[in-house]
Amino acid sequence: MLRCLYFCSQNIKLPDMKKMTLLMCLLSFLFIMPSCKKKVKEENTDAQLKGIDMENRLAKYIDVPLKSDLSKLTEKEKQMLPLLFEVADIMDELFWLNAYGEKEELLSKTKDEQLLKYLNINYGPWDRLDNDVPFIEGIGEKPKGANFYPADITEDEFKKLNDPLKESLYSVIRRDENGALKVIPFHVEYKEQLTRAHDLLIQASELAEDKGLQNYLQLVAKALITDNYFESDMAWLDMKNNTIDFVTGAIETYEDALYGYRASYESYILIKDHDWSKKLAKYTQFLPELQKSLPVDQKYKNEKPGVDGELNVYDVVYYTGHCNAGSKTIAINLPNDPKVQMEKGSRKLQLKNAMKAKFDHILVPIANNLIEESQRGNINFDAFFTTTMFHEVAHGLGIKYLVNDPSKEVKATLKETATTLEEAKADILGLYMITYLYNKGELKEISLEDYYITFVASMFRSIRFGQASSHGKANMMRFNYLLEKGALVRNAEKGTYKVDIDKMKVAVVEIGKEILIVQGNGDYEKAKAWVNKDAVVKTELQSDLDRLDGAKIPTDIYFIQGPEVLGLSK
Repeated sequence: MLRCLYFCSQNIKLPDMKKMTLLMCLLSFLFIMPSCKKKVKEENTDAQLKGIDMENRLAKYIDVPLKSDLSKLTEKEKQMLPLLFEVADIMDELFWLNAYGEKEELLSKTKDEQLLKYLNINYGPWDRLDNDVPFIEGIGEKPKGANFYPADITEDEFKKLNDPLKESLYSVIRRDENGALKVIPFHVEYKEQLTRAHDLLIQASELAEDKGLQNYLQLVAKALITDNYFESDMAWLDMKNNTIDFVTGAIETYEDALYGYRASYESYILIKDHDWSKKLAKYTQFLPELQKSLPVDQKYKNEKPGVDGELNVYDVVYYTGHCNAGSKTIAINLPNDPKVQMEKGSRKLQLKNAMKAKFDHILVPIANNLIEESQRGNINFDAFFTTTMFHEVAHGLGIKYLVNDPSKEVKATLKETATTLEEAKADILGLYMITYLYNKGELKEISLEDYYITFVASMFRSIRFGQASSHGKANMMRFNYLLEKGALVRNAEKGTYKVDIDKMKVAVVEIGKEILIVQGNGDYEKAKAWVNKDAVVKTELQSDLDRLDGAKIPTDIYFIQGPEVLGLSK
């Protein structure tokens, strides 16, 4: 290179002094440019990870300490908690791998505290409350299959993949050394992390004074390293007297937006409120009656829901993994396994402290902006609690297997639309059930108007989760349906909404019927067309939602949580 430069400079017709100057410039270019290139590359990396409008994005969340009264716990239960925190943190690590990939590889590229916080809230560089739009420059769209599949997977090659586990809840799809697809079970892919979690759960079980909790912790430890949760699910439902509850493992399939097959890891650490739980116990007896009352032909309600499940109330003291990503869960209905639900039922868990935080900081301010002033007095926490509770109850109703082919699950047949339809069903049938029980005289503490109007206010809250969320899409679908039927009436001048109670009653029955029929028939094409048509925010609604942003009303909660917040050492 030097010889070439010298030859070039000597053969250019210039005075000697200018030739020398040219040669020096060429030498400078040769030696300085590599370091400049390196510097440019570093600066580009910094710019890429600088983030976009972090202050406004973080304003979507309000910081709330997640606390509970631990005085009701025994000394051994308090000793158990640090072990459960460790397991929960492992599930958090695994969800990062489900959703994005290597966490530290991403987080190590920036020291910006706001950006780091937002990356952790979203478990990656895509904004979960903004339809998964990337909030880092240069990052592409989020793969629909998250990190469960190769980003370049095609539908054709997935169809041709010959492996009985290719639709398994508990596996990932990877490429072998030749580029062909292969299936790897979770317990193989994540062996190191799951083995650690298993050992910690066994230690925790040795501290359990309640035999039901002890048995469950041992069985869920086994489930983590085998990917077989049936026994632990059954044991979890058998627990009745425990104060600490721990939900952990690969549970929900929302993160797999490609096929809806694969479950994600998460954990909840819960403290049971025995007094509140006793108040709700009576409602499980109505499940068979409510199933029979559903507004569809008999073939869509032939299944009998299990009645051994419970309605319980808890304080949640720790979220990790999927349930902590973006919008926070405030109620749970588990297990998801239809075999367990048919045989034993399900447990509905109301997370009272989290629910109250969302009601106070989000739902009430939304109602004060979007609900017609004459109906704002109907917004109350008891109505919010009850509609949320019956949403979870409604998950256990309806149909789990196709009416014309009982060997096929609704969930698998409806693929990526399944979770959206199921959330829409649970919301609307929850309100249907409240109406049914209210008319029986079972829910007379507050008015039916309170339930309906609070339900609508909460619908606006969930719509703000966006199209990346099954809950967000489900609420958009119902909003557009109710508006079309006249159950909601918009005041164009004020941008507020009035609930027409009589039309609402009719619309609730009609949309509930439509959802149950689509599910029972396993009509994927109709489900897909419905979601594509109505799971959207139209112009008028968007302008109303923009007013909420302008009023600085948060979309969700960021919980300041952990052992230190509870006064414990990890």
